[in-house]
Amino acid sequence: MSNSSNRIQSILCLLGAVALAGCAGPRVEEEIDFEPMPVPQVYSQPTDGTIYRAGTEVRLFEDLKAGRVGDILTVRLVERTNASKNSQTQTAKSTSATLANPTVLGRPITKDGTPLFDGSLEGESTFDGQGASSQSNSLTGDITVTVVDRLPNGNLVIQGEKWLTINQGREFIRLKGVIRTQDIETDNSVASTRIANAQIAYSAKGALADANRMGLIARFFNSVFHPY
Repeated sequence: MSNSSNRIQSILCLLGAVALAGCAGPRVEEEIDFEPMPVPQVYSQPTDGTIYRAGTEVRLFEDLKAGRVGDILTVRLVERTNASKNSQTQTAKSTSATLANPTVLGRPITKDGTPLFDGSLEGESTFDGQGASSQSNSLTGDITVTVVDRLPNGNLVIQGEKWLTINQGREFIRLKGVIRTQDIETDNSVASTRIANAQIAYSAKGALADANRMGLIARFFNSVFHPY
């Protein structure tokens, strides 16, 4: 009974390790915390006897660009990153030493004519190593987002998402960050490279995304529980 119990415990431990490895596997997507949109804008009450209401004025001599909470603008995604690194190291070292046979009273120490303490030592070591790494990413397109907050210095907090359903898969783009009103173009657009603290997520859900995901056993052999 003890052997059977040990086998059952071993199997349960292995299954538990596989389950933990599956949970520790890489995530399919990086979620960005999004609040419900659009954020309602709070309008001030009109002053008695006037028709003016702050926040609803029409700018007659300015471009119609986003500037208030609830306004929308288009973000042009022009993300391109390229990185490469190469390294090479070569070293060489050689060592040699010679020990001469000592002489006592003018005669070398020998046995049957062969020197007893005559010898030499030689050593050599070399190292040749090289490595290379490169990475390239590109994301282009457009996404229209909403202004969700206006900071005291005039900067705008924007966020938005776009979902596209094709057959059995759903692709989405999510964006969040801070922009300056000066960086908004006359066509009410801004480049993604002008967004501070930008969080951009592009991923997919559905049958196609599930087919590209590692299975449980594959994630186990790529986890910390399987170091080889």
